Amino acid sequence: MNVFSRIAEQRIREAMENGEFDNLDGMFRPLALEDESWIPEDLRIAYRVLRNAGCVPPELELRKEVISLRDLIATIDDDRERIRKIRELNFKLLKLNEMRKRPLDLDSLSEYGEKICRKLIP
Repeated sequence: MNVFSRIAEQRIREAMENGEFDNLDGMFRPLALEDESWIPEDLRIAYRVLRNAGCVPPELELRKEVISLRDLIATIDDDRERIRKIRELNFKLLKLNEMRKRPLDLDSLSEYGEKICRKLIP
């Protein structure tokens, strides 16, 4: 354990002994944790600051569009319109993948993962 961790631990222990953590706002309520696994580790703090300032990162906005398009496609009856929306979705997926500079997690979009596997595995 480095020096800063020891100092922090000591100060936390002292604060607990002095009762400084008693009766805090939100005590005994669950924390609202958000899934940030899709954000590269080195950008998580910056994204959190932007989110708290009311700014939405472009990747998040595009990811929300992908999810809503996927849901919309499931409800469309017209074949031409569905194909048009699928093309739009594919374009947005490619754009999102390029923005992230890393492969898209197909587990979150399982129907695409299955289609890709069927095409790649004879």
